[in-house]
Amino acid sequence: MKNHGFFRAIAASPAVHIADCNANADEIIKILQDVAPEHPDLVVFPEMCVTGYTCADLFHSTTLLRGAMDALEKLVAVSADMDATFIVGMPLVEGGTLYNCAVVVARGKVAGVVPKTYIPNYNEFYEKRWWAATPTENRTISLLGEETPFGASLLFLVGDTTVGVEICEDLWTPVPPSCNAAMAGAEVLVNLSASDDLIGKYEYLRALITQQSARCLCGYIYASAGYGESSTDLVFDAKTIIAEKGTTLACGKRWVHGSQWVAADIDLEAIRRDRLHTGSFHDCFNRTTEAHFYETFHAGPGAERAEDDVLRFRNVAPRPFVPADSLSLDANCDEIINIQVAALCRRLEATHCKSLVVGISGGLDSTLALLVAVAAFDKLALPRTGITGVTMPGFGTTSRTHDNAVELMRLLGVSMREISIVPAVTQHFSDIGHDPLVHDVTYENSQARQRTLLLMDIANQTGGMVLGTGDLSELALGWATYNGDHMSMYGVNAGVPKTLVAHLVRWMARTTHDTDAGKILLDIADTPISPELLPPTADGEIAQVTEDLVGPYQLHDFFLYYTLRYGFSPRRIYLLARKALGGSYDDATIVKWLRTFFRRFFAQQFKRSCLPDGPKVGSVCLSPRGDWRMPSDASAAAWLAECDALSSK
Repeated sequence: MKNHGFFRAIAASPAVHIADCNANADEIIKILQDVAPEHPDLVVFPEMCVTGYTCADLFHSTTLLRGAMDALEKLVAVSADMDATFIVGMPLVEGGTLYNCAVVVARGKVAGVVPKTYIPNYNEFYEKRWWAATPTENRTISLLGEETPFGASLLFLVGDTTVGVEICEDLWTPVPPSCNAAMAGAEVLVNLSASDDLIGKYEYLRALITQQSARCLCGYIYASAGYGESSTDLVFDAKTIIAEKGTTLACGKRWVHGSQWVAADIDLEAIRRDRLHTGSFHDCFNRTTEAHFYETFHAGPGAERAEDDVLRFRNVAPRPFVPADSLSLDANCDEIINIQVAALCRRLEATHCKSLVVGISGGLDSTLALLVAVAAFDKLALPRTGITGVTMPGFGTTSRTHDNAVELMRLLGVSMREISIVPAVTQHFSDIGHDPLVHDVTYENSQARQRTLLLMDIANQTGGMVLGTGDLSELALGWATYNGDHMSMYGVNAGVPKTLVAHLVRWMARTTHDTDAGKILLDIADTPISPELLPPTADGEIAQVTEDLVGPYQLHDFFLYYTLRYGFSPRRIYLLARKALGGSYDDATIVKWLRTFFRRFFAQQFKRSCLPDGPKVGSVCLSPRGDWRMPSDASAAAWLAECDALSSK
């Protein structure tokens, strides 16, 4: 796919010279020249940018209309040497009627003209005084000596990307034309606007744009008039906004004294995947009569960009599961805990269960599960003593994790049990004839299964159920012992990735009223992640660090998100990872762990095929009953071959 499936869009707001079409054309050309080094695919200018939106009754002047046509001819001539397609707004007389139009220009010709569908009659300009609503059917008109498509139901191919056009008021209607355009195949929608500023209007408009991009599963480019428009009654603030599937990618500065533009790289592959995955989107096409009348015409070929340049105008979050700003992170943490608590409460009520058994290791996952269990019991007005926390020291347990586990259980007021697994596992080694000095997978998994056996039997004793602690990242990598920590009666952390678990524990530490418990939680969050199945070092420190074995969870969670959420290829995930994490990991490291991720992800599906129930908390999860259904014997060959090709670059 061209440019790795990224479409570079620019929303521009040139300085306006009211009724001076030649000067306006020069301002547009200057912006086109300024953005040319960025290799955009599409540049969108505001409504009536060729004349100025506030010309009022001058729109019926033949001098102004002739000037607009001369300016268009100038712009078309300049476009012959440009890669980018651009769209400008201007008045156009057709069949004795004046229309407010968006003119699509590419490679020395006009690809088509889209008139404004809905003409407002409530604002200070009362547009129906000058302009007519769009004709009901597309037609062909003669423009600059060429036969040109004209109508509201036009789509344009820019490279391999389908673009739909609407103008200002169209977006504010109950059924915007962009909805029909999206149903007809438009992946990027544009809006040429002249929107004045009023108190509160900007935030409302931003919400409207992002919601339309979410509803239509598309990119949305909005360019509005700015400096130079008449201030007789209104003031224009140059709103330039680019959104994608409910997220604002870029916003230009408002109140700029002159011209300004903003750029973003729209992810077409993500848009196409979501449309493919969303059955209701295609159902809407079948129920939307207007969408069937759209016609598609070629505009420009789109720009060619070097691989290192395709993401220059796109921010890629290094932790896609973790919001970057603290307010959003706090809100997400609160929401996730509430989801987990509500899910566990429902399961306890449905099973008439008043007892939970949790294995507490002093690590992140078991700590989060214990905190959720305590919150659920408090919500149900059940005594915390109904929660039995079991610490089960083994060959690799360190004093740090053991002491944190015991002290946290004490501070939370749950029932505590401590059972060393060393005698039982030693006997087990003897029974199966395993040398305890051989620290292999048998040595490790025997300990994990012994712990699960104890938890299950204690649950029988107490008339309760075992609360699982494994998280989403471990499930993706298969970093769990089959029929060991892999199994429980309810996996409360199953939808939470490891990078988010750490933030949840830190958030709980900050928000708890118990300062002693908060200190324990912070120390747990700072403890290296480890299953502690191998003996400690000589100085009593953790010898088995998980991330040394399977790779950094920051990388794996990044790979996991783009694999599950969008089904991206290894090459594309690598491209995104270099942009987001290149400052922390070199290319060879990213490729190494990317290959590990796909190798383990495919090979370990059999563990996910029989997972316990557990709540989904984010946009992706690995439940075999819901989000992820994959045969356990699927081959990873194609994915690994692509990783190997990256290694050889």
